[in-house]
Amino acid sequence: MSLKDQITEDMKTAMRAKDSERLGTIRLLLAALKQKEVDERVELDDAMVVAIVDKLIKQRKDSIEAFVKAERQELADKEAAEMKVLQTYLPQRMSADEVLAEVKAIVAELGASGPGDMGKVMGAVKTKLAGKAEMGTVSAAVKAALAG
Repeated sequence: MSLKDQITEDMKTAMRAKDSERLGTIRLLLAALKQKEVDERVELDDAMVVAIVDKLIKQRKDSIEAFVKAERQELADKEAAEMKVLQTYLPQRMSADEVLAEVKAIVAELGASGPGDMGKVMGAVKTKLAGKAEMGTVSAAVKAALAG
């Protein structure tokens, strides 16, 4: 069963359970997936679905930060609940040590030597670690590997 099919099944389960908060978040995710399919005229595979989920989670993190600064805790809590539901659709994430080890292997493989090669390394790392690691962690690992 593809990830998209799993999300659709989870929506049906949430409808039957009358879990309105979970249902709303899943519908939001399905709308984002459908929008991507319509805009780009493609059938989404699991990697593309994970990328969209990642993007939605990043939006939630940014919103939580903004709501906390504006002292709107109830809105921050709502966003946090949505983020928790979205995170269930992500694959198991790699630890920072695992990310660093992967990045070092890719740097060695590409023969990258300094900060000037960051773009080349990030391109290779993004394709290999897409959905497996948070890109902020990956970026920091690439900088560390190229600096030292």
